[in-house]
Amino acid sequence: MKVLLHTTDAQTINIIPRVYSTSVTLRVRDDSSNTSVDLLVTGTKSGNYLVLSTVFVLKEGRFYDLKVYNGQGAVAEKDIIYRDKIFCTDQSTNQSNNEHYSVNKNEYVEKRGNNDFIIL
Repeated sequence: MKVLLHTTDAQTINIIPRVYSTSVTLRVRDDSSNTSVDLLVTGTKSGNYLVLSTVFVLKEGRFYDLKVYNGQGAVAEKDIIYRDKIFCTDQSTNQSNNEHYSVNKNEYVEKRGNNDFIIL
């Protein structure tokens, strides 16, 4: 699963596709509204990865289906070279720095107590 930010800037994703092609079509489908957007992207190969950089128009807190098709233009199921899920968030996530996504970030307040009780 890819985690992308809610921004209007270009974002980069690294994928390992079935076939390495520098001209690809990204189909991003919103799971909530079932609407799709096709993006024509030129990728670059970097080691074993295909690096794709584009502007994703995503809404905060939603899941998306990502399909990458070989070639630009008309797409068919036989041309799929990569599939994945996308989650859009404004939270910074970096597992190497121990920053993980939290549904309750800045909302949940922990109450502290000593759990003493009185039996009468």
